Amino acid sequence: MTNQHSPKIPSCTWNRPIGLGWDKPYTVRYASNLDDGPWHGMPLGGFGAGCIGRSSRGDFNLWHIDGGEHIFKNVPVCQFSVFESNGTSSQAYALSTQSPEEGSLNAWQWYPASSESTSTGTYHALYPRSWFVYENVFQAQLNCEQFSPIWANNYQETSYPVAVFLWKAHNPSNAPITLSIMLTWENMVGWFTNALKSPEVKIRDDGSPVYEYQSRWGESQGNYNQVVENSEYFGCFLGRGGITAPVQEGDGSWCIATLKHPQVEVFHHSKWHPEGTGEEVWQSFASNGSLPNYLDTNPAGENQRLGSAIAVRFTLQPGETLEIPFVLAWDFPVTEFAAGVNYYRRYTDFFGKDGNQAWEIATTALKNYQTWRSQIESWQAPILNREDLPDWFKMALFNELYDLTSGGTLWSAASEIDPIGQFAVLECLDYRWYESLDVRLYGSFGLLLLFPELEKSVMRAFARGIPQSDDHQRIIGYYYTIGANTTTATRKVAGATPHDLGAPNEHVWEKTNYTCYQDCNLWKDLSCDFVLQVYRDFLLTGGDDVEFLADCWDAVVQTLDYLKTFDKDGDGIPENSGAPDQTFDDWRLLGVSAYCGGLWLAALEAAIAISDILITNQGDAEKEKQKSIYEGWLAQSLPIYQDKLWNGQYYRLDSGSGSAVVMADQLCGQFYARLLELPDIVPSDRALSALKTVYDACFLKFQNGEFGAANGVLPDGSPENPKATHPLEVWTGINFGLAAFLVQMGMQYEALRLTQAVVQQIYDNGLQFRTPEAITSTGTFRASTYLRAMAIWGIYLVMSQ
Repeated sequence: MTNQHSPKIPSCTWNRPIGLGWDKPYTVRYASNLDDGPWHGMPLGGFGAGCIGRSSRGDFNLWHIDGGEHIFKNVPVCQFSVFESNGTSSQAYALSTQSPEEGSLNAWQWYPASSESTSTGTYHALYPRSWFVYENVFQAQLNCEQFSPIWANNYQETSYPVAVFLWKAHNPSNAPITLSIMLTWENMVGWFTNALKSPEVKIRDDGSPVYEYQSRWGESQGNYNQVVENSEYFGCFLGRGGITAPVQEGDGSWCIATLKHPQVEVFHHSKWHPEGTGEEVWQSFASNGSLPNYLDTNPAGENQRLGSAIAVRFTLQPGETLEIPFVLAWDFPVTEFAAGVNYYRRYTDFFGKDGNQAWEIATTALKNYQTWRSQIESWQAPILNREDLPDWFKMALFNELYDLTSGGTLWSAASEIDPIGQFAVLECLDYRWYESLDVRLYGSFGLLLLFPELEKSVMRAFARGIPQSDDHQRIIGYYYTIGANTTTATRKVAGATPHDLGAPNEHVWEKTNYTCYQDCNLWKDLSCDFVLQVYRDFLLTGGDDVEFLADCWDAVVQTLDYLKTFDKDGDGIPENSGAPDQTFDDWRLLGVSAYCGGLWLAALEAAIAISDILITNQGDAEKEKQKSIYEGWLAQSLPIYQDKLWNGQYYRLDSGSGSAVVMADQLCGQFYARLLELPDIVPSDRALSALKTVYDACFLKFQNGEFGAANGVLPDGSPENPKATHPLEVWTGINFGLAAFLVQMGMQYEALRLTQAVVQQIYDNGLQFRTPEAITSTGTFRASTYLRAMAIWGIYLVMSQ
């Protein structure tokens, strides 16, 4: 607690008037896809620790406490409230503009929402910090800064399940003002686990595999609340009776806590009824800012739920400022995948595994929050101070990192084979499987640049998965969606690079290839994506981790050999089959394709570079032989790619379909070759011509450049097939990847113009903190909370080289 002013809120936040809604937010394209609506705020919580979200109307409504699972629901009890008195009059508000829909807490007064003409305050977000600035309601100047201890290259605090709420109150008047700030929280221990222990996998109407998830929401029997304090800190610990070792998923604890201070009175109420009127806490709080200091540690009975509350009351003299920290911590140490497959979370390496550490985590935060905030500021300052980066770009750059917290993120405890644990982020909340390799080709730049050891742990998991096989036959969902005969395929072929690292209901990292929309064993980009990311992760993390390359080498050889078997005509380049067999998995490519063929050429160059490094360090005749094979394939492939695909202006979609479409991502392979300082796979003048054609056709001529670049249109910007899906969508991550390529080729103005169009669509239309894979020109989206959008860090990387 200090009398110093808080640092200024950065100028480049995403911000919105508190409680102001959206006239026409984007809505979901397919009814089966998730659409929670626009009330999303920056998430709070460490990587893989579970997270919560608080929206710009002040409600806590996102609950990703169970690893990989999504619950979006306003819990009105979980709330800050403020009492204010100037000696002659007083007022009290719960600081959400959304009152309970079910009629509970009707004794409470809810904060007035902003309108188009009147502001009651502003919400700001610049991940991992966000702010509420309250205006025109209280006499005191009040703001609350929220953050979790996340900063680059930090592999400890970044894992903590904790949120800091730093309140600053200032009295601008000429008379004393008494304020009280209350934090109320419901005991939700036991709620966040799947009650269906053997969930059946089904095929959804869009062809995606899904399983049922039924949380134990509201099941609080046996939960208890108790006051905890020492000479410095005061809190309320929310636990559960009867927890035995080893702890099961859903068992653990919560804690709300604050600092003690001579200027401040602390009050509590340890047990009240969250489904009632709320009078037990509101009556005294609204009258004078106090709580009755009621203490009851008896556990909840059947069908009973528990609320807790702490409040701090203080008086500010004219001109006086006070800063007061509150902390919310939780400790749910176990993530369970399939029944009996349990992993401890990374933070348990620092706090133990018994589930009773919420108070310890909270007091650690109260002791260190100022240092944590300084670490965040120091990490961000060099980027925020760059004058060549516009504010909107800085805003999106940091805010897109939200997915590392709320993307169903997993981060396991350390082990001998994984000394900082294993890490994974979902492809998205609709396609609920981890680290889809085609998506992370662009979407992993944020992780690579900021947490390189986590990035390499993901690629090691793919390397381990490549030799594995799983003969289980599964229905392929794509054929179901187009009304074709049911087709089945083997889940995982040895040598094929897995599409993903598995799903939350099975065994992530061990049981790969969860998706069955397509037969990913037939995809022509995954092997190349693996090789390119391995070499990229080596090169861009210092170029000295030879052990990492050695760990991945056998998988590189095996998967390139596997992919070469699809070169049916022996011309050196694997052909696409005419089915959607790559990341654009509704888009049929036939023969040699610009997209997959280019990735093949770049991957061969990367494999040659890897072999050179390993030969230099290990002197291996077998690697010399392998290098020679790749050089032969490359020499054969390079002219074929030019002869079959270059049309004098851009590269054809493929050699077999006769399509004249301009594909936005046609030269992804060339972008990667240049990024990794490998030889160009196409002449630079042709690359530039193709890129200018993409910019003109897919961006400027598609809906007048308002939305971003469509994946594939004719040179005049019109659709080849007006009923096509993927070609006419604007993919956020592909656009950011394309923008990085534009910067790389000297077209920075065009790159920023393209990026800004996409960023504005996301952040002006209620898609913030749930960035989708795709948007359309009709104001719809698909696949929210998507991994590929972190490709914006690829733009930053190229601009910084």
